[in-house]
Amino acid sequence: QVQLVESGGGLVQPGESLTLSCAASRNIFSIYPMGWYRQAPGKQRELVAAITPGGSTNYADSVKGRFTISRDNAKNTVNLQMNSLKPEDTAVYYCNANRGVHRDPYWGQGTQVTVSS
Repeated sequence: QVQLVESGGGLVQPGESLTLSCAASRNIFSIYPMGWYRQAPGKQRELVAAITPGGSTNYADSVKGRFTISRDNAKNTVNLQMNSLKPEDTAVYYCNANRGVHRDPYWGQGTQVTVSS
C-alpha cells in the first residue's frame, strides 16, 4: 500500500499563487500516471492536471496556462503550481496515482484551497 499525503493548501486572495505538494511513501512516479483532482462543494470530482511516467502532462481547460504539474523523483513528490488563482478554483484538491483499469487508484486525503477576497 502506498500513502499519498497532500500539503500546501490554504486561503489566498484572487490573483495569488499556491503550490500543492503530494508526497508518496515510496517512488511510484516512474510506474503510475499521477494526477491532481479537485472537488468543490456540490460538484463532482474533476481532473485538474496529470503527468505520465514519461513526463507528458495534460490540463483541464479551466486551468491551462495558470497551473503547472511537475514531479521531483528525488523527493518522491508531485507538485501543482497554481498561479492567478480565481474564486472558482476553490475546492479540496486530491492527489491520485492511476494504477490502471483493473486496480483501484491511490488517493491522498485532500487539501483545502480557498480563493476569496
